Amino acid sequence: MTRGIDYQIMWNRLIAVVEEQATTLIRTAFSTSVREAGDLSAGLFDRRGRMMAQAVTGTPGHVNAMAESVGHFAARFGPQETLEGDVYLTNDPWMGTGHLHDITVVTPVFRKSRHIGYFAATAHVVDIGGRGFGPDGREVYEEGLLLPISKFIERGEVNGLMVEMIRANVRTPDQTVGDIHSLAACNAAGDRRLQAMLDEFGLDEIEGLSDYIIDASRAATRSAIAGVPDGTYRNGMRVDGFEAPVDMAVTLEVAGDRMTCDFAGTSGMSGYGVNCPEVYTRAYACFALKCAIAPEVPNNHGSLEPFEITAPEGSILAARRPAPVSVRHVMGHLVPDAVLGALHHALPGVVPAEGASALWNIQLSVRETGGEGRAEVLMFNSGGTGARPGSDGLSATAFPSGVSTMSVEATEHVGPITVWRKELRSGSGGAGRHRGGLGQVIEIEAREGHEMSINAMFDRVKHAARGREGGADGAAGRVELADGTPLAPKGRQSVPPGARLRLSLPGGGGYGPPDERDPEAAEADRRGGYTD
Repeated sequence: MTRGIDYQIMWNRLIAVVEEQATTLIRTAFSTSVREAGDLSAGLFDRRGRMMAQAVTGTPGHVNAMAESVGHFAARFGPQETLEGDVYLTNDPWMGTGHLHDITVVTPVFRKSRHIGYFAATAHVVDIGGRGFGPDGREVYEEGLLLPISKFIERGEVNGLMVEMIRANVRTPDQTVGDIHSLAACNAAGDRRLQAMLDEFGLDEIEGLSDYIIDASRAATRSAIAGVPDGTYRNGMRVDGFEAPVDMAVTLEVAGDRMTCDFAGTSGMSGYGVNCPEVYTRAYACFALKCAIAPEVPNNHGSLEPFEITAPEGSILAARRPAPVSVRHVMGHLVPDAVLGALHHALPGVVPAEGASALWNIQLSVRETGGEGRAEVLMFNSGGTGARPGSDGLSATAFPSGVSTMSVEATEHVGPITVWRKELRSGSGGAGRHRGGLGQVIEIEAREGHEMSINAMFDRVKHAARGREGGADGAAGRVELADGTPLAPKGRQSVPPGARLRLSLPGGGGYGPPDERDPEAAEADRRGGYTD
């Protein structure tokens, strides 16, 4: 019993350890997507590569994909090659987090010269070469520099040749290499805190603590699944895609304390970079199910294990090498809407309506007219979430990704652009007993003496978020110039000098019949400008 109490205390302490790990990354990162938006993950793993604890700061796509990727590192470097002072990395989309822009850094943990576990962290870098962050590539080779699982640092010595190769292949060499060092530094911060905790409790290993955490989490998650009625539940959802609409098909099977989620029937791969490696599909499908079924159970290897997620190889949600996957988040962020739609049949009155869901990320390339000056600016923007069974949806909120909005001031500081307008989009939330969350309207212009091109990666333009239980659909998104000239929702395009880019982000679907909305809430919407 005493050891069980000690383990529970240490489990709680581990959360503080990995949070300090994540905070170190935020404080030292070069990329605004990390510093401002928290587009990262951080966690502690045991010697077998099982995730014990993850920082609350971060995205489910990074965290749950990283939960798989550390196992690949452990398999690549066996006991004889795992050395004190090593730091490993990769951005392999099929062994990391789904696209080349995410670099995962893994650091083995040693205690009294014995290997006991790993710290791992992932962050999105602004540039990794190739076509840049956008969906236009036709195979992964066009999308940037792929770094296989390698030693970035060996016995404390940085691999200078690797650094030179990275610098020679990216548009932002200082930022990209700086972010890799930040990832290594955050793992080192986690290591220091863990060593202090082990000193305090007089431990030289973490295997017993790991077994305790994983076994308890697995049992709690299985108990929660057992509360879902047995059966087969299906859902289908159509989204924009690139060259053609994409159909997502989901079948949930619940039998006792086990749950399987299969995407058979989903559209095949795209010829462009909206494809999603299965590791990222599993990450977001697990996140959606766990949020609805076992939200109180900490996220780790044990709480993820009971969910079996499969997608047909060669589908857009299980893309094969060397498919282009640069903006895999567009399809991946829509996976929870598809999964929750199936779960709604099993647990009515639990899950929200569909939302904007996929981040409206935009990469801006701004050049000095006639000069050599250049800046790469990445913005994360969010539409509205779907209304919930008991309350309105959230406006301009990133669900399921969980990233924060990047401030206008921080964005303008990175490159020569002006954000002229950033406001809630009136009337964009679907009507219902509970209203869908609102999207935003954003207007951006290159400063005088500069020209701007954009990499668009937007969805929910042709297929709006659907309401639930009689709720109305949210408003679809629009991509255009401020004068109303339409632009394509995906792909690289130029913005004429002096013109403003206008993004009208989609809103979330409503929940329940609109005529059942509380009159005071409807009047408050009108007064606040939430409805037209």
